Amino acid sequence: MVTAVFLQSSTAVAVLVSNFVAKRGLATGTGLAILLGADVGSAVVTQLLVVRQPILIPLLLLVGVSAFLRGEASGTRQLGRIMIGLALIFVSLDMIRAATGPMVANPATQIAMGYLGRDLVTAFVIGAGFAWVVHSSVAAVLLFVTLAGQGVLPPTAAAAMIMGANLGGAFIAYVLTHSSPLESRRMVVANLALRGGGAILATILIAFAPDLLSELGSTPARQAINLHLAFNLTLALLALPVVGPIAFAITRIMAEKVMPEIQQEVVSALDPAALDRPQRGLDCAARELLGMGQKIELMLVSVEPLYDQWNAATAKAIIEQDQTIKQKHLEVKLYLAKLGKSGLDEELSRRSLELASISASLDSASDAIARIMLDLAKRLDAQKLKFSKRGREEINDFSDRVHSNVQLALNVMMNQNPAEARELVAAKDKVRQVEQKLQRNHIGRLREGLAESIDTSNIHQETLRALKQINTAFSMVGYPILAKSGDLLESRLV
Repeated sequence: MVTAVFLQSSTAVAVLVSNFVAKRGLATGTGLAILLGADVGSAVVTQLLVVRQPILIPLLLLVGVSAFLRGEASGTRQLGRIMIGLALIFVSLDMIRAATGPMVANPATQIAMGYLGRDLVTAFVIGAGFAWVVHSSVAAVLLFVTLAGQGVLPPTAAAAMIMGANLGGAFIAYVLTHSSPLESRRMVVANLALRGGGAILATILIAFAPDLLSELGSTPARQAINLHLAFNLTLALLALPVVGPIAFAITRIMAEKVMPEIQQEVVSALDPAALDRPQRGLDCAARELLGMGQKIELMLVSVEPLYDQWNAATAKAIIEQDQTIKQKHLEVKLYLAKLGKSGLDEELSRRSLELASISASLDSASDAIARIMLDLAKRLDAQKLKFSKRGREEINDFSDRVHSNVQLALNVMMNQNPAEARELVAAKDKVRQVEQKLQRNHIGRLREGLAESIDTSNIHQETLRALKQINTAFSMVGYPILAKSGDLLESRLV
C-alpha cells in the first residue's frame, strides 16, 4: 500500500512484484496480498490528489524545479521530478474543472450524462475503457470525481464508472505482464478476478440500492471518491485472510503445461546478405551482441546458487554456454571484418570498432563466470567449505547489484539512451567503491579470527573481483554512447 502511494500507481507495483514472483523470490499468495495492498494505496492517492490547496501548486513547482536543477545526486533529482509531476496533476485537475464548466449548461451533455445515470452497464463499460486508454485508474477516477463534483455526472453514473475504472486498472497489469512467466501471471490474474468481480458486484448493488451512496458523503464528489477507497479497502479485508486458498486455486486452474522437448537450432543474427549494406550489417552485429549479453546474464544467475550447493549438470551447461559465447565472439569479429572490406565511412567505422570492443568485453564476462566463479564454487564444494553468514550475505547483495547493472546494460544496448548510459557508467564507479568496502569488511573479519572467514578468504575475495570484472565488462556498453553525446571526459587524471 505504501509503495503504491509513493509510486502513485498500483500497476507499477504489480509489474515490480511480478518480477520477484517470476524469480520465485515471493510466493504467489504473498504477491497477491501485495497487489491488494497496492490497490488500497492507489485509492489513497486519489484521496490525496483531490485536496485543493491554492498554495500547493506553486510550492510543489518551486521545490521540485529547484531540486531537479540544483540537485547533484540522482535521488534528489528524481524527487524533484516527482514533485513537478504532482504539481502538474493538480494543474490538470484545475484545467479539467475549468474545461467542464461550460458542459454543465449544455443540454446535450445533460441528456447524455442523464442517460448514463439510468444505464449503469454502459457507464461501467465506459469507465473500464477509459482507464485502459489512459493506462491509469487514478487518472480515470479523478476525472469521474471531478465531473461528479461539477454536477455533470449523476452520482450513480459516477459510481458505476469508478467501479469500471477498477476493472480497467486491474486489466492494465494483466496486459503488461501477459508475456511474463506463468508464476507472476497467476498473481495478476487472481487480482484481476477479485477486483473485476468485486467491481461488477458493487455496480449491481448500487443499481438496486443507490441510496447507499448517501452514506459515503454529503456531496456527489465526496461520495464517488469515498466509494473508491471503501471498495478497495473492503476487498482487501475480505480477500487477505484467504489469499492462500485463492493462490492454490489459481495454481490448479493455470497449471504448468508440460511441453515435449524440442531441439531448437540456434539462429544467428549475423545476416550474410547484409554485408553489402554496412548500416544494416552493423545492426545485425548489435542484435547478436544483445543475444550474447542475455546468455551471459543467464550464466550469472545460474552460477550463484552453486556457491551453496554444487550441481554438475548446471556447471556443464554454464561451460557449454561459455563455449557458445566464445564462438559467437569469433563470428562477430569475422563478420565485422568482412563489413570493413567494402569500405566504411568514419562514423560506421567507429561503430564497427565499438561493437568489436563490446564483443570482447562480453567474452571476458563469460570467461569470468565459467573460468573463475565456476572454479571457485567447485572449490567450496570439494573442500566442504562454507562462507560466514555475513560474508555470504555480502556476496549475495553484491551479486544482485551486478545483476541489476547487467540488466541496465542490456537495456542501453537496445535503446542507446544517453541518460541510462550515464547511469550505467556511474554504477560502475559505485560497484568499485562497494567492492573495496566489502574487501575491507572481509579483512576486518579475518582480524577477528573468524574460522569460516579464514578458510574461505581467497574464494571470497576472488568472487568479489570476478563480479566486479563482469560489471566492468557490461559497463563498456555505455562509454561509446556517452562519448558521442559529449558526456565523457577524456581522462580521469587531474
